[in-house]
Amino acid sequence: MYIHERDNWTDFRWDTSKVELLQEEIFRKQGLLYGRLASLGFDSKIHAMAENLTYDIVYSSEVEGIRLNVDQVRSSIARKLGIENVKHTAPSHYVDSVVNVMLEAVQHYDMILTKERLYAWQAAFFPSGYSEGSQIEIGQYRTNEEHIVSGMFGREKIHYIAPSPDCIEEEMQKFLRWFNKEEPVSSVIRSAIAHFWFVSIHPFEDGNGRLARILSDMLLARGEKSRFRFYNISSQINKDKKHYYDILERMQRGDGDVTEWLVWYMQKLVDALDEAGATITTILNKSFFWQKASAIPLTERQTQMLNLFLDGYEAKITSKTWATLAKCSKDTAIRDIQDLVDKNILVESIPGAKRPSYSIVYDKEDLTQFFTDVNITEENGVPYLHALFKTKKPICERVTKLDADRYQKGDLLLNDLLNKYCSYMVADNKE
Repeated sequence: MYIHERDNWTDFRWDTSKVELLQEEIFRKQGLLYGRLASLGFDSKIHAMAENLTYDIVYSSEVEGIRLNVDQVRSSIARKLGIENVKHTAPSHYVDSVVNVMLEAVQHYDMILTKERLYAWQAAFFPSGYSEGSQIEIGQYRTNEEHIVSGMFGREKIHYIAPSPDCIEEEMQKFLRWFNKEEPVSSVIRSAIAHFWFVSIHPFEDGNGRLARILSDMLLARGEKSRFRFYNISSQINKDKKHYYDILERMQRGDGDVTEWLVWYMQKLVDALDEAGATITTILNKSFFWQKASAIPLTERQTQMLNLFLDGYEAKITSKTWATLAKCSKDTAIRDIQDLVDKNILVESIPGAKRPSYSIVYDKEDLTQFFTDVNITEENGVPYLHALFKTKKPICERVTKLDADRYQKGDLLLNDLLNKYCSYMVADNKE
C-alpha cells in the first residue's frame, strides 16, 4: 500500500523528540552563518550567493543524471545578478532558463505559488519537449500513470506508483493551499515536508525532483525572510543519492510517520550549513588578502591565477600546475611565481625543497603566536582544523583533504595552514 492510498495521507506526523535537537542545531548554525555574513560587504555577499546558487543548480540537476556546464551556470547567474565573472563562458539558452527558475523562486520567495507558475518552471526544464529522447508532456500536469522503476527491460523493479492522473488536480490544490499559508511549524520542517509531499504526488511527467528541491529552497528563504541564499541541500543530496531514494521509497510505502525523512533531511541541512561556513571563510580570507595586496602591481594572468587559488582550487601551487592552468610555458610560470615571491605574495611551503610548492601570504605576521592546541580531526570523512584563538576562543574550520594531508605529512607549515584558513580572524582582531 502506498502512502497516497491511505485516508488523509497528508496528515504527516513525526517524533518531535528525534527532530528537536537537529532543528536547534540548524538554527544555531544558521545564526552563526548569518553572523559571519554580517561582516561581508554587499559585493562579497552577492558573490557568495552566486557561487551557492551555481552549485545548487548543478547538483540538483546531477541528482537526476543531468550534467550542466558549471562555467555556463556561473556565467548566467553572474550576468543576471550584475556581477563580474572572471571566467566568462556563454551560457546556453537551456542553462539560462534553468537559472531563471531558481532566481525567480528564491528572490520572490514570498509570491503566491500557483499551478501556472509550476507549469512554467517545469516547461523551462524541457524546452524541446523531450526528456532522454522521449517526448513528454510539458507545461501541464501529467495525464498518464507514473511508475518509478529501475532495472533492465523485463526485469524492472517498481519503487513507487504515483497517484492516478485523475487525482492530481485535487491533490495539488491541497498542496498549494498548504504551501501558501502560514503555519505554526518551522520553515525547516515545512521545507522537508514540501519536498516529500510534492515528489509523492509526482504531478509532472518529468522534472518533479528538481521542482521539489526548488520549493524546499523557497520555503527556507521564506522562513529566513531573505533573498540571499548561501547554502543548499542539493549538493548534499547528490553526495548521498542512494539514501535519498531509499528513504523516499520507505516513506512512500509508510503510514504517514515521516520521522526518518525529517531526520535525514535535517542532517543534510546541517552538512550544507557547514559547507557554506567553509565558503564564507574562503571569501573572508580572500577579501582580507586583496585589501593587503591591492596596491601591488600584478599582471592580469597573475591576478587570475591568484583568484583561482584564493577561491579554493584544490591543488598545490607549483610551476607545473601554474603553467597548466594559465596555459603558458613552464618558464613563464616560473617567472610569474618568482615575481610573486619577491613581492611577498607567495612563499615556499617547505624552503629548499627539491620540487618547490608555494603558499599564498595572506598576512606577513607569524600567525602561530595567536593560535594554540592546533590539530586536525576528521568527521564523517571531512577534515577540520581545530585550535584555540588567543588561548580562549575555540575555532573549527573546514579544510581541504589535500591541505590536511600535506600538513600531517609535514609538507605544509603550520603558519601557512593558519594563513589560509584563519587570517581573517587575526585581521578582525587587529582592527
